[in-house]
Amino acid sequence: MNRFLICVALLCSTCPAQAQDRPAPRPELVEVGVDGFPAWLDAFRARARGAGIEDAVLDRAFADISYLPDVIRLDRRQSEFTKTIWEYLATAVSDERIRSGRKSIETHRAALTAIEAEFGVEMEIVTAIWGLESSYGAVRGDVSTLSALATLASDSRRGDFFEAQLLDALRILQTGEASVAAMRGSWAGAMGHTQFMPTSYQEHAVDFTGDGRRDIWGRDPIDALASTAAYLKAFGWTKGQPWGAEVVLPAGFDFRLTGERVVKSPDEWTALGVRTVSGDPVPQGGPASIRVPAGHNGAAFVTFGNFMVIERYNTADAYVIAVGHLADRLAGGPAIAAGWPDADRALSYDERIDLQILLRDLGFDPLKIDAKIGPDTLDAIQRWQAANSLPADGYVNVDLLQMLREQSSN
Repeated sequence: MNRFLICVALLCSTCPAQAQDRPAPRPELVEVGVDGFPAWLDAFRARARGAGIEDAVLDRAFADISYLPDVIRLDRRQSEFTKTIWEYLATAVSDERIRSGRKSIETHRAALTAIEAEFGVEMEIVTAIWGLESSYGAVRGDVSTLSALATLASDSRRGDFFEAQLLDALRILQTGEASVAAMRGSWAGAMGHTQFMPTSYQEHAVDFTGDGRRDIWGRDPIDALASTAAYLKAFGWTKGQPWGAEVVLPAGFDFRLTGERVVKSPDEWTALGVRTVSGDPVPQGGPASIRVPAGHNGAAFVTFGNFMVIERYNTADAYVIAVGHLADRLAGGPAIAAGWPDADRALSYDERIDLQILLRDLGFDPLKIDAKIGPDTLDAIQRWQAANSLPADGYVNVDLLQMLREQSSN
């Protein structure tokens, strides 16, 4: 999906591509279904025993397990539902979320201060992730983690991944760190205050309270917050380095310099005329890229290494910007100054397929026809824009798609 779009329950209008150019039906979309689930579960039990899971644990875990058709439906339809970045940010960094986040910091300041000292991750970043993942613990999810993971593991689209997650969930039960009843969360198997998958829990969760359990599920969020800090530290978080900052680009800026593939020092960006919103030079934070998630008509950001660390939590750039910006607001920073092209809407899955096919057929190959507007497709868009004397910002909207269609039909 477009890295500047977030999956949400908002159906976009479609514009089907030619049938022969659409991605071929994928065999991995064949699902076991509710009728085949008991047989799959029996086969999995044997594999779980082989992986060291005790029969008593399996009996407890599977006593009330069930196939969840809605989980398969949600997994199938993720790429069909999108929001623009400004729609997403309006919710993710709302006034209420900022107020609640500041209150949460005050409530847990002593623990957050200790967590920051231990792991070197700023409390505002940890709190921002908590806010986005569960609204500071208010919405942790109520789906049975075991049922959700078993349903997804029985489905061959990402079966191997979710079977590994299910095995780690069973290992958590076997250690006694959680009960079957407590192990509830999102439809995709993420759990607790900061929505850890079981494998991430096994690798990065910590017992910060010292009670002998790494409890990310209970009312007390401290273990979950510390675990999030430990996770970010493990992936290279640098304390004191900004995740990014809003910047103003100079007149005549070459937008082909935007995107994660172009990296320059802060001084080099400053020499090109890039400034912060307050007019200062680009802040020092190591190698940096310029991102324009809404093209030349929206906000621009300079982003540093910590941006990529947050991406390990969620790869969508809109999510990372939301976490970083919410953290800034929790620390007293200003709102995003630039406006957004809010008359635009996100492209649907079929429209993104059509976009990639048109780029390919016009000689600007995006390398894959998969509806994902990643670096290769962004590069193809920028090359097409530059060839047509347009700002090469890589921004995707309905107008760009229409221009491609018109050029293709000539």
